[in-house]
Amino acid sequence: MKYKFISFINIFGLTVGLTCCLLILTYIIHELSYDKYNNNSENIYRVTRIFNNPETKAVSLHLGTVAPPFGPLLKNDFKQIQKMTVLLPNGNIAFRYEDKLFYENDCYFADEYLFDVFKVDVVKGNPKTALVDPYSVMLKEDIAKKYFGNEDPINKMIRLDNQLNCKVTGVYKAFPSNSHVHPSIMISFNTLKDTTVYGEENLRTNWGNNSFLTYMVLPENTNIKSLESQFPAFINRHMPKGDGNSRFKQSDGTSLTLQKLTDIHLRSHLDYEAEENGDIKRVYIFSAIALFILLIACINYMNLSTARSTLRAREIGVRKVVGAQRKELISQFLIESILISFVAIILAFALTALFLPWLNQASGQNLTIQMLLKWQILLPLAIVPFVIGTVSGIYPAIFLSSFRPVMVLKGLFKAGGANISFRQVLVTAQFAISIILIVSTAIVFKQLKYMQNTNLGFDRDHIITMPYSNGLNNTYEAFRNELLSNSNFKNVGRSSRIPTGRLLDAMGSRVRRGDTLAPATLDIKFVAADKDFINTYGVKVLAGRGFSGVYSTDSTSFMINDAAARLLGFKQNQDAVGQQFGYGGTNGELIGVFNDFHFESMHQKIVALVLIPSRGGFFGRISVKISGTDIPGALAHLEKTWKKFQPEIPYSYTFMDENFERIYQSEQRQGSIFTIFAFIAIFIACLGLLGLSAFAISQRLKEIGIRKVLGASTGSIVGLLSKDFLKLVILAAIIAFPVAWYAMRSWLNDFAYRINIPWWIFLLAGIVAAGIALLTVSLQAVRAATANPVKSLRTE
Repeated sequence: MKYKFISFINIFGLTVGLTCCLLILTYIIHELSYDKYNNNSENIYRVTRIFNNPETKAVSLHLGTVAPPFGPLLKNDFKQIQKMTVLLPNGNIAFRYEDKLFYENDCYFADEYLFDVFKVDVVKGNPKTALVDPYSVMLKEDIAKKYFGNEDPINKMIRLDNQLNCKVTGVYKAFPSNSHVHPSIMISFNTLKDTTVYGEENLRTNWGNNSFLTYMVLPENTNIKSLESQFPAFINRHMPKGDGNSRFKQSDGTSLTLQKLTDIHLRSHLDYEAEENGDIKRVYIFSAIALFILLIACINYMNLSTARSTLRAREIGVRKVVGAQRKELISQFLIESILISFVAIILAFALTALFLPWLNQASGQNLTIQMLLKWQILLPLAIVPFVIGTVSGIYPAIFLSSFRPVMVLKGLFKAGGANISFRQVLVTAQFAISIILIVSTAIVFKQLKYMQNTNLGFDRDHIITMPYSNGLNNTYEAFRNELLSNSNFKNVGRSSRIPTGRLLDAMGSRVRRGDTLAPATLDIKFVAADKDFINTYGVKVLAGRGFSGVYSTDSTSFMINDAAARLLGFKQNQDAVGQQFGYGGTNGELIGVFNDFHFESMHQKIVALVLIPSRGGFFGRISVKISGTDIPGALAHLEKTWKKFQPEIPYSYTFMDENFERIYQSEQRQGSIFTIFAFIAIFIACLGLLGLSAFAISQRLKEIGIRKVLGASTGSIVGLLSKDFLKLVILAAIIAFPVAWYAMRSWLNDFAYRINIPWWIFLLAGIVAAGIALLTVSLQAVRAATANPVKSLRTE
């Protein structure tokens, strides 16, 4: 209470540091808790499938899903599998009940064994029977409320995708936020057996449709490596052997692995996941930031406590004279430090609750203060003030208790020398951490700007994308013509996938070898596209031509990108035109080569791609190019036309630019959080610098007075006092630059296309840190330089 300003800075600095730690701790606890709410979660595994080149063994695809025959066959062949369940993600489904018609996201086909593997809180219906019968459906609680209000939804009939009439057999609470899947609707898996797409026979024999999430429960302490070693023989035993002429076994081209359920969210980055996962690297990064900020706050306490040593010197001297031992003085100062830490952590809890909504918005999470209110968390947190108080208070306690009472009481005590050097080391460490965060923030945003502004190889502006409905198959040309009759529309195209999606679909390719088409050991992805897809996206045809409605042979023709042409051995793009080519079950001709473009995000390299003309139900999306002169008018006409041709399917659209924002959303969030925490780190470091500069200047008041009497200007005195602190910032920059460079180079390695780290970012970070330090020190230096020298010299 006697030194209110210094006490306020101490408590405020520790409070801010601890608040940052608690916010980040909440995020980390949530990330590490994924799927652990399930009973027996440590023994649940997901089956994944790897595709590789049988000759080179290079992995071309690693999916978190497998083909439908694998589940039942694995359960039959491996008796140690206790339980198994299969889910089929079905994306968005048009959902109708009476006059209510909407698209619902995250719809799944689920079998009746789901409840044996996962913990699902069913509020209505019998979980043992709800998903047994075909055309049964279970709804998430808020979905049921949306359509049925306060009515009992059980046994109500609903229509899905304008194709399936289903009966509601259950209602369940939303899966927890820390689940890697969040079904909003679950349709009985047995319904698939009656569909034309799958069918019971197809589910037993279709090895190419790898869309099925398959989970198994194994006994505790199962040797997973030993079990996986039996999978190649299992694959060779069950999978078809093709034409029988290949020298490779089936297991040479594909393999199965088991992935622990609790590892999926943070340690799984496969080519296909049920939802976007987190990243263990991000957990490590934010853990380091939390520790850095807390370290800066603790350094502040050391600096400010030793800086006020001269104020407490006489107190310590008197205590020693009346018999206080050194260990008693150390205990006194440590207890003070621990009490301040307790006050800080109580305030930090309040601020954490206040700022959690901001963190949720910035991180896209659903974090609550209740995550910290568990004894497993509260017990370690109760120990934290003792640790922080001891760590931050031990040096000031030892330093203050070492004063010689005779020197202190005679007024001859002077804190300097090695003590100042140690505090300078601490401030250097603070600014090194701050500069690392400044550099990291700048590089994250520069990479984001690069991804947003780089030439993607196609025109993404003013493109609207919509789900394609098979109900348009017979009326599509009329739908397209009606849109193009309006001057707001420039082109309309259909495709199985659209840019910003993943290229996961692949079939075997064949190239001419002499007089025959021989299998090519190449990994070429495909997209089914109509004749307007290329023009809608402004993709350039480099050689040959695009698909056209003029040539009947186009139904068996192909277009490839520049990367595929190079892989196939064509020296010039024109050499590929007219060549015989086979893909999947079709043999035909290459009619054109188009430019490489970034179909996927810049995390992935541009891969070999073939466009195949539409065959049946391959189409998944419609892409509409508008002029952009009257966007509201275009959207109104699009909605009107859609409802005219598809009254039973909800109208839904997104802009291509929104899709790009979505795929880089995690980087955007990371950059925003980096910015906030970098600012906080610098702010706390400035508090420490304020303490050190105040201490150093207080030791030189007589020197400053003499210099002023001898004619020194205010500017020269400020420069003299600031010079030493700028040296600390320069030293901090020398330490920080290589650390920041190494850390950000590792981060950028996750991008196939990335910036080169520019040197000027480091220079800018150093200048910013130096400017902030100079401003902080100058506030104290100007005050000392403009003070009346008589006050500092009157005792002489």
